[in-house]
Amino acid sequence: MPLTQKHDPEFLQAALIGLQHKLASIEARIAELRGQLGGQPAARKAAPAAPESAAKKRTMSASARKRIALAQKKRWAAFHASKTKAAAPKAKKRVLSAAGRARIIAATKKRWAAFHKSQQAPKPAARKAVKRAVKKAPEVAVPVAAAAAPASE
Repeated sequence: MPLTQKHDPEFLQAALIGLQHKLASIEARIAELRGQLGGQPAARKAAPAAPESAAKKRTMSASARKRIALAQKKRWAAFHASKTKAAAPKAKKRVLSAAGRARIIAATKKRWAAFHKSQQAPKPAARKAVKRAVKKAPEVAVPVAAAAAPASE
């Protein structure tokens, strides 16, 4: 089953115009043959014009093109002006005084000292209980031959 392809309208209009020209040439040949046979040639139908949408070409006056171009330039100028205006007023960076920096450092050291002090003093009873629970079990010696032999059950 062939796949249907979507074609753009310009391509389809060009195909339609080409087929209309072929139809006109075939009708001309039919009229010639009828004339040779002695019959009256068939009245040639006027070939249908190309579709109206393709036949209509809108033209724009030079003044209209100029107005549109000026309006577009105005929009771009406003766009670029807003970009530069937004980027221009950057706030100055604030400078930290030496005294302020010293106060921050002292407060940070005080907080870290308190933190380390709280970490150093865990409860001693809890620490001993943990050590007792972690004692290693005595290792049992396993003969090498028994460990290497495959288990067949």
